[in-house]
Amino acid sequence: MKKIVYMVCACILWQSIQAQERIPGVPDLKSFKAEMDSCEVNLRAHRRPVIGLSVSRRESGISVSYTYINAVLNAGGAPVVIPAVTDGMVLREIVSGLDGLIMIGGEDANPLWFNEEPRQQLGEVDQERDEYDIRLIRLAADRNIPTLGICRGEQLINVAFGGTLYQDIPSQHGGKNLVKHQQKLPGKYASHTVTVTPGSQLAALIGQGLHGVNSFHHQAVKDVAPGFRIVALSTDSIPEAIEAWPYHPVLGVQWHPEILVTGSDTTMCNIFRFLVNKADTFHLAKEIHRRIFSVDTHVDTPLWFNRPGFNIADRERNRVNLPKMEEGMLDGVFFAAYIRQGERDEASSRRAVEHVDTIIRNIHKVVEENSDLCAIARTSAAFARIKGEGKKAIFIGIENGYAIGKDITNIARFKDLGVLYMTLCHSYDNDICDTSTHTQKAWGGLSAFGQQVVREMNRVGMMIDLSHVGESTFWDVMKLTAAPVICSHSSARALCESDRNLTDDQLRAIAQNGGVVQVCLLNEYLNSKPEKASIEDAIAHIDHIVKVAGMDHVGIGSDFDGGGGITGCEGANDLIQITVKLLERGYSEEDIAKIWGGNLLRVMNEVQAKGK
Repeated sequence: MKKIVYMVCACILWQSIQAQERIPGVPDLKSFKAEMDSCEVNLRAHRRPVIGLSVSRRESGISVSYTYINAVLNAGGAPVVIPAVTDGMVLREIVSGLDGLIMIGGEDANPLWFNEEPRQQLGEVDQERDEYDIRLIRLAADRNIPTLGICRGEQLINVAFGGTLYQDIPSQHGGKNLVKHQQKLPGKYASHTVTVTPGSQLAALIGQGLHGVNSFHHQAVKDVAPGFRIVALSTDSIPEAIEAWPYHPVLGVQWHPEILVTGSDTTMCNIFRFLVNKADTFHLAKEIHRRIFSVDTHVDTPLWFNRPGFNIADRERNRVNLPKMEEGMLDGVFFAAYIRQGERDEASSRRAVEHVDTIIRNIHKVVEENSDLCAIARTSAAFARIKGEGKKAIFIGIENGYAIGKDITNIARFKDLGVLYMTLCHSYDNDICDTSTHTQKAWGGLSAFGQQVVREMNRVGMMIDLSHVGESTFWDVMKLTAAPVICSHSSARALCESDRNLTDDQLRAIAQNGGVVQVCLLNEYLNSKPEKASIEDAIAHIDHIVKVAGMDHVGIGSDFDGGGGITGCEGANDLIQITVKLLERGYSEEDIAKIWGGNLLRVMNEVQAKGK
């Protein structure tokens, strides 16, 4: 009888399998695979941004609470767990694939990180986890990856950027009416209130004023790190949230919003939605940079070449090097062979030529020494090839026509050495023209020699750079040139009164000429109060030039390592933030492609086609 029953059951199971019907509770690999192929591999589905989660270390392994994972999933992100390793190269590879990062809670931070001896009340510390967390935070910041710190995560963010902590609030704060910061209530319930600062990003997410929060800590932010501000306080004046928005995508909260959302608090979901939305935009910016050609048209990095031990392949303290270009997803830069204006006698002029010749040859030497990572680009076709090889493109320009001395043939000679543009002057008049800055107006614009220079640059196919020139020089060149011009690092005078910036009439003239103006990231050219200049100002200048001259006539020339660098965009690694800001302003990928390189390459192609 049992044998008959077994045979009947087996027959039913076989018939079910044959009919491709799944028996509830019984795994069926064939049906499961078919379901995956039909439902889960959808090429048209919106990609979820990848949100990395830091972890706690245990003797048995690593752990992360599912509340964090669930909060990311509900906000539309794809959570991934980052192993607790301290190998910086491994973490760098992992972080490079992230769109967002959450630093989770956990044990106390070692006070030696902020130069304090441990107090008696200090709890458990884990030096390896501290190193892991701080590496993650800095690697993410280098790449401008949107980051959220929760509890310990907020504290380690503050430490990583130079702030300090209360090792133990009760024994260090010294204030009256201290709040109990280590609740016994379940985490889904609030145990005290915080006041959120009006006008902060956090206020935009959850509202200003009082909010109930949970609390599981006895350490907290004390001295806030440079570049951050406190945006929430408990009633005993303990900092409960910090942020670097809008200039850097980093936010930290002392409470645990991922646990609160498991209760009845729906407001805290906004924090995770915000992170995921920012991560989504950041991912799009990265994808756009993979498809387009991005070039910074003016950096003064060759000024660093003679400093002991400097190597463009290292992540140096200067603003432009190959690692920072990789982090900011910048494809190419114009290295400026700059020379200050000197005496204009024959001997001094010859020395100027020799000096610039040496700089150019040093650029070639430095690039050759790092030929596995970069290459000299002379044409747009070479640029495309170099990017295709996974390398960075190095273009060469000359800043200050004083470099050619009094010999017009030096223009063709420098062109043969790879020079693609020359700025006619710098901050003082020279033999070519009057400057915009310390001018004596000796020529009233272009000199007779300067007119020869313009014609010769047109003839050999070298771009004429009108940054630094006086207005009379500008208009003389516009009348004379047979090819489009550039302004490799200039901005809009309508937004910031500076002799180095262009009037709206000049912007319209460049548009009519077919040229391009590269917005300069130097504070004095972006904001009448230089100390307040930020990436927001740079975007405003781009907006203005687009409005006046059109989308085909704007680009970016940072002037990094020569004075450039503003809040929110301090080096080549931060340039991806310009793309993020442009996307948030509604610029399309086509627009961004033009701004980041398309317009400049079009002009370069036209100039080279007109020359020999």
